[in-house]
Amino acid sequence: MKIAIVGASGAVGQEFLKVLEERAFPMDELLLFGSSRSAGTSYTFNGKTILVKELKHNDDFKGVDIAFVSAGASISKEYADTITKFGAVMIDNSSAFRMDEDVPLVVPEVNPADAKVRPRNIIANPNCTTIQLVVALKPLNDISPIQRVHVSTYQAASGAGAAAMNELMEQYKQVINGEPVTVSKFAYQLAFNMIPQVDVFMDNGYTKEEMKMYNETRKIMHTQAEVSATCVRVPSLRAHSESIWIETQAPISVENARQAFSQAEGVVIEDNPNEKIYPMPLFVSGKDPVYVGRIRKDLTNQKGLTFWSVSDQIRKGAALNAVQIAEYLIRENAL
Repeated sequence: MKIAIVGASGAVGQEFLKVLEERAFPMDELLLFGSSRSAGTSYTFNGKTILVKELKHNDDFKGVDIAFVSAGASISKEYADTITKFGAVMIDNSSAFRMDEDVPLVVPEVNPADAKVRPRNIIANPNCTTIQLVVALKPLNDISPIQRVHVSTYQAASGAGAAAMNELMEQYKQVINGEPVTVSKFAYQLAFNMIPQVDVFMDNGYTKEEMKMYNETRKIMHTQAEVSATCVRVPSLRAHSESIWIETQAPISVENARQAFSQAEGVVIEDNPNEKIYPMPLFVSGKDPVYVGRIRKDLTNQKGLTFWSVSDQIRKGAALNAVQIAEYLIRENAL
């Protein structure tokens, strides 16, 4: 088994290294690729030093079984043929192919079998907020089909990469020390603030991020459920939070919802309001599951439920989900 990581020096690329090592992913060889700026950088994996090679249009992917790609949509589009031409399965973390009809969009807890049908040998990793959402929706949808979803997201700086995380830390220091605040990665200062915009605005008044949640949820879950999202950048460092309202075809009790969550793959319940137990980014960062809490009936709709969810954007929202797709393909002999 020969594995490649494209974009090895980025936040998600670094998380790929951690996740693959932690999960003892079966492989004989690991190749790392990056930009000309990253080429020559070395990283340690399983006690071995591996140099980053510059990504080029050549035969470097000959013999590669799986390529984890997280270098941005433009790179994914430009290099897709180069990566897959010798038979490698490209698991792409960008938005480049997510809504293409001939590219499966996969979350292993929800629609793993979709990964087997990949005409272009490309599998798309969904947007981080969508992954978190659908993992939580799946057990409830299995009880009664979900008709509508309203979701507000509270997205950490990690969603914009390692440089954004560093900028947030620096901004806090600058504010506390009374220094001018550096603003580069976001439209405004994020420290001690919230920004009700993630990605660019579309003609309908929603942002691209919000429309991703609408379109990707429907594709992954094979549903016509309506999804309305408001995405907000908040000054936490890592792990995204979501406040979720759903309306189902038939009412679901809080007790049945808790039971479904407790049995669901990849979900952990933290829901004891009397003891102030509920998921928070501070404690979820670096962890694999999607955490849910504050489970309650919607006061405005007898068929409605509302709950709170937190998940690490870099792990389950990116690297871990992609690795789980690869693990599924290996188990199913579907490479």
